Amino acid sequence: MTVIPEPESAELNPTHVRRALGGNTATGILKLIALVFMMIDHSGKMVFPGIPEMRYLGRIAFPVYVWCMIVGFEYTRSVPKYLGRILLVGLGSQPLYMVALNHKWYEPNIFLTLFLGLCALWGIREKKFGSQFWAPVLAILLSGILKVDYGWKGILFMLLLYPVRYLRSGIAAVMIAYFLFWGCFYSLTPSLFGWTIPYNDMFEPLQGIMKALNRSEAYGLLSLPLILIPFRKDWKMPHWLSYALYPAHLVLLWIMETLK
Repeated sequence: MTVIPEPESAELNPTHVRRALGGNTATGILKLIALVFMMIDHSGKMVFPGIPEMRYLGRIAFPVYVWCMIVGFEYTRSVPKYLGRILLVGLGSQPLYMVALNHKWYEPNIFLTLFLGLCALWGIREKKFGSQFWAPVLAILLSGILKVDYGWKGILFMLLLYPVRYLRSGIAAVMIAYFLFWGCFYSLTPSLFGWTIPYNDMFEPLQGIMKALNRSEAYGLLSLPLILIPFRKDWKMPHWLSYALYPAHLVLLWIMETLK
């Protein structure tokens, strides 16, 4: 069994010997990259609605954040404290989320999605009172009741990615299959950066694959290289900065909206 060294941005749990994760553990840099694509996504929604490609590129952010959460869950010293930080930032960011992205109070931000997903993973790992069964089911049910960002499909993605976290091939297989499935819930994107995507008899053998890929949520697959290919170095991001970046980008977005 290979033992992975502590990632600079994670809190190593000394009570467990961990196998090497199959994906990139440089979560400091990954969180910055995810934030950039999230900002592109939100700017495309609120400031540049005439550029749909910004929303497509924004699909990269969610799977990267989910992977960072899985890495953090693997190494954290205290899951309750980890959950507490996620919940605190989510609650604190909700007013900014409502103002910057024009959401209602009953439409929670992405941190509640991550909170429910992390609770489900904790239940699966701890296996207390059958929690490996009821915790994921409860998380999926609550995601629908609470109308969390990305909904039950986002929670299901976390539940599928977690068991294959040690295998690079498993991570790739889950992400490819799931984002093609997820894309089926959305309409085709007619063009990409001005190029109209053709669907005619000439491309008939590839039409099924092309149509599956050319849907807004399917662009989440663009995150796969970031998750699979390890960076040589990581930037050790302080915890406070890691969590402050989310509300900070909402403030910046609100300023952009005000000035446009």
